[in-house]
Amino acid sequence: MEKQSEVKLFGTWSSGYCTRIKLALKLKGIPYEYVEEDLSNKSDLLIHHNPVHKKVPVLVHNGKAIAESLVILEYIDEHWNHTPKLLPEDPYEKAKVRFWANFYDQKFKPSIYNIMTSKGKEQEKAIEDSREVLKVFEEGRERDFPAKSPFLNGGPLGFLDIVVGSSACNYKAMNEVVGVVVDPKKNPAFCYWMTAMKDCPLMKETLPPHDRLVAKMRSKFSLQPPKT
Repeated sequence: MEKQSEVKLFGTWSSGYCTRIKLALKLKGIPYEYVEEDLSNKSDLLIHHNPVHKKVPVLVHNGKAIAESLVILEYIDEHWNHTPKLLPEDPYEKAKVRFWANFYDQKFKPSIYNIMTSKGKEQEKAIEDSREVLKVFEEGRERDFPAKSPFLNGGPLGFLDIVVGSSACNYKAMNEVVGVVVDPKKNPAFCYWMTAMKDCPLMKETLPPHDRLVAKMRSKFSLQPPKT
């Protein structure tokens, strides 16, 4: 039988989606038990708690399971509704944050996957496509959230900071694996945002180690170091 714990997180160390949940729980000061999953040999408990997708992260709160990282983040913010709040109170501001969080997940992250799974000319094209998507995101963020840099809340990390920073703060690891994708010269505002978040103690202690992540990426996608 599973030992009951008020809050339990099933995840894997290298997943940005799981890092999101760790950041939110820590930011809110919510104690939790962490269960590291081997995704090549998923536990019966993970499959029990997420029978639809059989993926991490899964948050189990008082025996009730919540899946999908964006859904979990909103659950955390609504259930533990004390400050700091992850999402703005104003409905329009909240809608903008949700829009760009979905854009990041539905457009930018798939563009990175395309880079990792392609080679040669196809990979070069995938890198250019990804940069175009990032440019749209960067311009949209600056337009919709003016004068809120580096963090959208103007203080602690917020919803969009967590969604993006949990993976994009590792852009140097990605650059090391496949070549320069996120370029500080071409995307200065985005890289400034990432640098500011990486300097945040909470982000710094939660992100996976750079060298270990580089090794994981190369192993997962069978990639060799880029030519210099």
